[in-house]
Amino acid sequence: MMSHNNNSFTLSLKPRKQLLAVAVSLALSPAVSAQEPAQQRAERSIEVIEVSATRQTENLQDVPIAVTALSANELEKMQILDLGDLESHVPNLNLHVGDASNAVIYIRGVGQIDSISFNDPGVGVYLDDVYMGRVQGSFLDVVDPQQIEVLRGPQGTLYGRNTIGGAVKFTSAKPTDVTEGYVDVGVGNYGLLNLKGSITGAVVDDKLLGRFAMASSKRDGYAENTLTGEDDYDKDTLAWRGSLLYQISDNLSAYLVVDGSDSSPNHSRTPHRETAIYSVSQGKMLPVGDDPFKVNVNYNDLESLETSGAALTLEYLNGNSTFKSISAYRQMDYRTHLDLDGSADSSFGIYNFEDQDQLSQEFQWLYNLDGMSLVSGVYYFKEDDLTFGGAVAPEFFVPLGNDVYFPFPVVNAGLRDQTNTSSAIYANLSWDLTPELGLTLGARYTKEKKQVSSRGEEFAGTGVNSAEEMERLFGTGVGYSPTGYDAEQSWNNFSPKLSLDYKLSADHLLYASTSRGFKSGGFNGRLTSFAQPFDPETMWSYEVGSKSMLNNDNVRLNLAAFYNDYKNFQLSRFSIDPDTGAFLSLFENAGKATIYGAEMELSAVLTDALTLNMNAGYLGGGYDELIGDFDEEISDKRELVNAPKWNGRLGLEYWMDLDSGSLSWSVSASYRSKTYLTVSSSEVLAQSAYTLMDMSVTYLSDDEQWQVSLYGNNLTDKEYRQHGFDLSASPGVQLGYYGAPRTYGLNLKYRF
Repeated sequence: MMSHNNNSFTLSLKPRKQLLAVAVSLALSPAVSAQEPAQQRAERSIEVIEVSATRQTENLQDVPIAVTALSANELEKMQILDLGDLESHVPNLNLHVGDASNAVIYIRGVGQIDSISFNDPGVGVYLDDVYMGRVQGSFLDVVDPQQIEVLRGPQGTLYGRNTIGGAVKFTSAKPTDVTEGYVDVGVGNYGLLNLKGSITGAVVDDKLLGRFAMASSKRDGYAENTLTGEDDYDKDTLAWRGSLLYQISDNLSAYLVVDGSDSSPNHSRTPHRETAIYSVSQGKMLPVGDDPFKVNVNYNDLESLETSGAALTLEYLNGNSTFKSISAYRQMDYRTHLDLDGSADSSFGIYNFEDQDQLSQEFQWLYNLDGMSLVSGVYYFKEDDLTFGGAVAPEFFVPLGNDVYFPFPVVNAGLRDQTNTSSAIYANLSWDLTPELGLTLGARYTKEKKQVSSRGEEFAGTGVNSAEEMERLFGTGVGYSPTGYDAEQSWNNFSPKLSLDYKLSADHLLYASTSRGFKSGGFNGRLTSFAQPFDPETMWSYEVGSKSMLNNDNVRLNLAAFYNDYKNFQLSRFSIDPDTGAFLSLFENAGKATIYGAEMELSAVLTDALTLNMNAGYLGGGYDELIGDFDEEISDKRELVNAPKWNGRLGLEYWMDLDSGSLSWSVSASYRSKTYLTVSSSEVLAQSAYTLMDMSVTYLSDDEQWQVSLYGNNLTDKEYRQHGFDLSASPGVQLGYYGAPRTYGLNLKYRF
């Protein structure tokens, strides 16, 4: 095992300001001519990126919304291997894997931390224009991408469902008529072995194009389980994707994408015990461990996630009109054992077995004239989710005082069958009022319905002590104290948008917008005795921004400022029934919040050999009102979850031409100020400010067929929490999930 320490690279405020001033002054200064021919220098210019953020293809700089887009080339250069690696490249984005293989995504302080299926995400993830209904399966590996776009702020008009915080769009590479492909092999510390490959070309000339990609990734765990001597939080994934593009006629095409993934590591991810906990078996308090990459647990032996999907897009062109049909089906199977007491006791083992499938259908009509464009459509989504989960905790205990604990067994199971349906109609009209001034009007009307059937049973004292046994015996009469309910509820929502944009010149765009976002309501799925409903979230967002290309297109500078009025936000929290001592998991509409902030993104060609990429984000505001049982808390001391006040990244890339090929160096530093990771605003689990350093060196042959990259991430081996559980009420412990330690590796890629 690699040793870990608390060494970190930090910048004081004054040097950081000086560094920023130097970078900006360099970026705005004239580019220096060098010995390279003009054609080679053009290759090292600011990349022109086409985005589909408005559901039609446009230049990034012409889109009057805050969006970060990274092409396949940029994703590769920046060593972005999964969605979590995007975090430092997008201002005001918090994105990491959670406690149950779930994607935890917050944009501008809006998201959802809970991993259980009754709760919907606050930021939508889209794979080839298909919304992914569950946070499990949404933490995507980056396999054969065309690009990734991160849309910041509510996307209630064109995307609608559960995009109150924004959207992350993954677009896979499409088939081409030229036969080409690549093979990529990577090795690294912790026994890392990555294998990637892709091939594309014409199946039938001028008619049918195909593409196939596959990726395998294996590594040992970052942590060691001292109870078993085995690794913890290892990786073993296989993902694939196949696509066919059929040009039926000059006006009609069909695009089919089929994909699948299988993640089957030996162990689930175990949190580190951040506070002492009482051991029932040992009769004493267990202290906090010094090394967050050493755990001592007995219930981390299962983690399995399988996904598959298919999407068919039909596109018909008729004059100024484009008609689209997007039909998709996806399914997901997830099984895990999670040790949430952080000890070798059987005090709080949680299991979750989930089967989900979804069907969606979208029809679009796009109409374009000079100075006017319309994107309109209808959308339908249906999701079925069957979740079997509960606790295996025969040594469970509840704290009754500072030194007194009352042990009693908890072995229970719950079966939740949930059906979600959503239908919507939307339109988005953009109109040039003058050659310089543009107006956008958008609206979406959504109707949603959730139907839930929930059942629960107790198994303590029956001799049944495993999740798998409870799954087999549930409903057969072995369990006792049955509980259950059936419930359904519907909600309607109207989400409008108004935007004005003004072109100061061909290279400068100003815009201002207001829009409304919406996130689904539902029922607390952790309760089986009664239906606890919660209402949808809503948010009005006001934004101003500018997009500029400067210095003969050698500098791209995009700025945005926003103000969000956030209501009925949904919060989960853990408590204990003071009368019975029973563990309570509550999920409630908790009040109102105001969030405001600003963002900057800068790319600059400083010289023919040196480029700069920089972003910065600021978040302010907080809770205006906490209602319900939160009144009993000190609400003015509560902080927004995953909303650091400051965040940013500074990256430099330098090229050197060799006699044969070229060499490039990339170095970056990303900064994040103090971040609260739990609804309780636990200071124990709050992550203090930290800086991460990354670096890579890449050789590219003259014919661009061979590429060799050496990289290192988190070079200072900084220990930092990404996620937390405050279970101090019961079973009396706080748990932290840590980001990856220092990693390094070597990649060899061959293009053909």
